[in-house]
Amino acid sequence: MRTAAVTPPVRRPSAVRALTTLLASTAAATVVVELLNWWYAPEQEFGLAVRTGWAMLRSLGFLVLIGQVNRGRAGARPFGLILAVTTVFAVGRLVVPRQGVPPLPGLVGFAVLTALCLAVVVLLYRSDTVAGHLVRHRRGLVVEGGTISWREVAPKRPEVTGWLLTSRVAAFTYSPLMLVPALVAGGAVLDGRLAVVPVVLAWFAAGIVVSYLVLFCTAFLLRGRRWARRLLVTITLGVLAVNLPLCWWLLGLDGLVRDGAPLLAAATLALYALHRAPATPTTPPR
Repeated sequence: MRTAAVTPPVRRPSAVRALTTLLASTAAATVVVELLNWWYAPEQEFGLAVRTGWAMLRSLGFLVLIGQVNRGRAGARPFGLILAVTTVFAVGRLVVPRQGVPPLPGLVGFAVLTALCLAVVVLLYRSDTVAGHLVRHRRGLVVEGGTISWREVAPKRPEVTGWLLTSRVAAFTYSPLMLVPALVAGGAVLDGRLAVVPVVLAWFAAGIVVSYLVLFCTAFLLRGRRWARRLLVTITLGVLAVNLPLCWWLLGLDGLVRDGAPLLAAATLALYALHRAPATPTTPPR
């Protein structure tokens, strides 16, 4: 048995190189804007720390996206779209203080970050060069004709559309967007509201359960199962029915806006993408 020769790397198109530079800049801008918001915040309480930490983690998401783009993965486009949209919401909810006028450096930083995220989406979806680059599947070991090679492995499931992938990626954000306000509500326990402990724990547990439900549902969604589409709609409506009232009750109007709006945006994107995606697979299962 012999091993196939390694294919020499191919120089990436200029538009792809520009996209990776833009993503790196967006990751850095996310960290800078969050540090500015934290610095100018009149009250650096527990809830602000949790939301700031979650927003800064998105910089790692942009670094992961750079790897996806460099490898030409088809899933980079929906991943980049939902990452850009939720980043704008995650950062925007921290720019405006509970009282008073937002600081000018925070507003300028947010405007720059919004422009960067918009540029990322435009390059991902409006550039033919980038679209032609992001067509690859994952790589793996393949044994064929007595030769072992590390190459692209075509998925066994039917080919799926970009809208279906977008719906899937958006649904994956439900769990963290539930866990963050649940952690923020945990600060109420530290303030002496011990009566809400069971509710906070149940909220946190629901966020974990949702992650498994979405993983199970979307696995069949990509295989063209009609019942999976209905299940994803049910999960989405259930998440909104649980999360929004709890945000209102435990975190008030401020929490509903800061934590409910990003989840509502992700749910809207997931349902819209699911509506736009074909109801049947584009190619029959093999």
